[in-house]
Amino acid sequence: MSTFAPKKYQQEVLDSVEAYFKACHELPSPSIAFTAITERLWGRGSPYNGLSGFPADMPYFCLRVPTGGGKTWLAAKSVHLVNTHLLRCEHSVILWLVPSKPIREQTIKALKDRSHPYHTALREVGPITVLDLDEAKSVTRATLDTSTTVIVATRQAFQVEEEECRKVYQSSGALMHHFDNLSPTQREDLLTDGQDSERTTPYSLANVLRLRRPFVVVDEAHNSRTELAFDMLARFRPSGVMELTATPDLERTPTNVLHSVSAAELKAEEMIKLPVVLETEPNWQQCLADAIGRRDALHRLADEERRAGSAYLRPLVLIQSEPRRSGIETLDFEKVKNELITNHGIPANEIVVATGEERGLEQIDADYKLGIADPTCPVKFVITQKALAEGWDCPFAYILVSMASLSSATAVEQLLGRVLRQPGASHRNAKALNQSYAFVVSQNFAETAGALRDRLVAGAGFERREVTDFVRASTAEQARLDLDGYAGRVIVRPVAITLTEKPDLKAVPKVVRDKVTWDSKLNTLTISTPLTEEDANALKASVTSETAAAAIIEAAQVSRTTAVEFFLTPAEAGDRLLVPQLALRTQGTLALFDDPEILEYPWDLSPVDATPSADDLNTLNAALKVTQGGEVDIDERGHMVSRFLPELQRDLGLVYQPENWDEVRIATWLCRNLPEPSLTHASKQAFVAAWLTNLLRQDDFTLARANLQKFLIRNLLEASIRELRKKAVAAAFQRTLFGDDAASRVAVTDQYAFEFHAQAYAPSRDYDGRFGHFDFRKHYYGRIGDFDSKEEFECACQLDTWAQQGRIQFWVRNLVRREGSSFFLQKADGRFYPDFICQLPSSNEQPGPVLAVEYKGGDRWISAEDDRLIGNLWASLSGDRCRFVMVKDKQWAWIDSQLG
Repeated sequence: MSTFAPKKYQQEVLDSVEAYFKACHELPSPSIAFTAITERLWGRGSPYNGLSGFPADMPYFCLRVPTGGGKTWLAAKSVHLVNTHLLRCEHSVILWLVPSKPIREQTIKALKDRSHPYHTALREVGPITVLDLDEAKSVTRATLDTSTTVIVATRQAFQVEEEECRKVYQSSGALMHHFDNLSPTQREDLLTDGQDSERTTPYSLANVLRLRRPFVVVDEAHNSRTELAFDMLARFRPSGVMELTATPDLERTPTNVLHSVSAAELKAEEMIKLPVVLETEPNWQQCLADAIGRRDALHRLADEERRAGSAYLRPLVLIQSEPRRSGIETLDFEKVKNELITNHGIPANEIVVATGEERGLEQIDADYKLGIADPTCPVKFVITQKALAEGWDCPFAYILVSMASLSSATAVEQLLGRVLRQPGASHRNAKALNQSYAFVVSQNFAETAGALRDRLVAGAGFERREVTDFVRASTAEQARLDLDGYAGRVIVRPVAITLTEKPDLKAVPKVVRDKVTWDSKLNTLTISTPLTEEDANALKASVTSETAAAAIIEAAQVSRTTAVEFFLTPAEAGDRLLVPQLALRTQGTLALFDDPEILEYPWDLSPVDATPSADDLNTLNAALKVTQGGEVDIDERGHMVSRFLPELQRDLGLVYQPENWDEVRIATWLCRNLPEPSLTHASKQAFVAAWLTNLLRQDDFTLARANLQKFLIRNLLEASIRELRKKAVAAAFQRTLFGDDAASRVAVTDQYAFEFHAQAYAPSRDYDGRFGHFDFRKHYYGRIGDFDSKEEFECACQLDTWAQQGRIQFWVRNLVRREGSSFFLQKADGRFYPDFICQLPSSNEQPGPVLAVEYKGGDRWISAEDDRLIGNLWASLSGDRCRFVMVKDKQWAWIDSQLG
């Protein structure tokens, strides 16, 4: 595998991590920083939950990423951020915890493989060393001093009963040299053995880790933080803890979710195949036959696209068989395999069995260069029982067939995750190839759909509020039984029939009995919930006359057809919402204006006075005091309280002794660690050298001190260069977009139109009624993103009212910082996301104009001047294809004037 550019949502996750690490130093503590950053990112600050057994303000946070979102790559990519922005050191120790030994081996292999994206992401930090726990027990001091060292271990390895854990605390002669020339402060912090005068300090890995203050990465952290034995990890004095999981613990021991990625974002970035198209069939042989038919249809589509130039694709069916039981006939793997071969003529070499006894997938990996994805591999069906090998991924997996109950949670969650994920895959032209499929042996569609949604929430990390849209019935008949799938958007009319006899409801299964009521006075049977054909047959058996039986069958059919009325959102109905975007003409060609870097602007640092500011010097002096002695506060009772980050910086300063670098070497290092692609190397080098020379002219500022503080110097230089570039971009932006001949350079065109995709709407928070309730009928999606204020909510109510009157076709609550599901206008220093996008009615068979509406509180009106400028420019260049209005003080007439 080769390196790849991060998806938009992945870059947003990394940006959030960087912002948090920076805020940890800028604000009084990491706990305060967490609340402040979540407020800045999501509009509502989250409280910080300390981790039991650790210092109360140790940096501790969680990244919530659903199945298929690339958690391990994000973890590897974050190591560079840990060193640069949190620890501010060149080399660190990363303790990387995984849930099992197979995942450990897989992770170590990938992190060591120079051609793997995980390794490439990790190497951004500089020299790296990847070790397992056994190798770490003989790690040299030189290794830790010259590379960032990643120690990969299972969580269980640190549980007391594990032998691996005991060895971590045992003295080893191989580690003795780590403890030479320690300061009294360092020795005081080490673990000791024995009692009183006989106490000794073991040369143990545990003590090496205490010296080095490792940063802990916990992969797949869900529901396991108590069994992680964090009290043991606390003994290593970590510098911080980062969890990655699809399903964080939010109740028992709540974690700190810094950034939450939604499944809709993954769908928008083509990381997973959604929706899951579900079909239930009580006869297992027919269910299997239906799945085979679906696979064949997908294969034909894939072959057609391949002939047109698309990549090779061979859709796979994953079949979950039942386990064998002594004396009981089950749909085990042998019976399923025999059915495929005997009744469907599937060649044996197209079937592989992966169970505890049969390890067919391992043989496939050995026989074919690309494993099951190899074009020469014939396999089309994988039969498993409980779960596939951990970490097994194949973008060809499209169809899940479950012979067992969906309540078999672990197996279904894992198999469903395999079908959803599409590593290395991309969007296909055929809609059917961008979806997943589930065929389940079941008589009750609604119950099965509910169980499948539960599995997506519990195992794949989908949010309950979004999962409704991601399970869809394969047939219209079954869709009418999926009332939960249209929660809040379906009307079920009761069906009442008069019978000549009283049905014996006691003999009817409870699941059917709960859907009907009998009125003995009127001799009326009322069906309140749609009945399936199987339900109807069970209910028919409760009467004796043919007339009553026929009436029940007829009424049941009405209950699941004409008695059910769905309210479809515009997105579900197939209406498209496309918004023309700003484009910039460069060298005669139009390009989407989504990055100010495409502006042509003079950018040269050579004429700039490269001198540290007074604020820069104050920051460096304050940081030096911290490094030399730590920092203490006094609590309300007069007790001294150590602050976490100052202590950490002191400890790292003691253990990582910098080499004796000269001025040229320091300047070279600073240039290499200041990525600024818009600058020439010569320009950057001259600026950095001059800045450093001026710094060294300051009193008490030596080369040794510059070397010690080079990470902080790097951050100060980066901030200075960023501010200078910001000014240059702002000038070019104003000249290009608002100059006299701007119309010749800027255009608003359908060539670059943003489309609101039907399943890519991903609010960080849904509106929960906190400002009032309104029956929104014309919102483009079933979900509505939260509103920032009551006035904004009232603006949405007004838009929906006009839409119900026909003056607006439909509207959408536009989201902020959700790049795959929100429209924006690029500014010089950021992006403007209008609050609402409205599709106005069409005329003369042409699409109607698009109206962008922004509501601003009176206190923010003046600061929103640049938003008004770019919004009005966008509208004026569109030829009435687009309109824009910014409203304050509930001046709804301003919007009304744009609707004509």
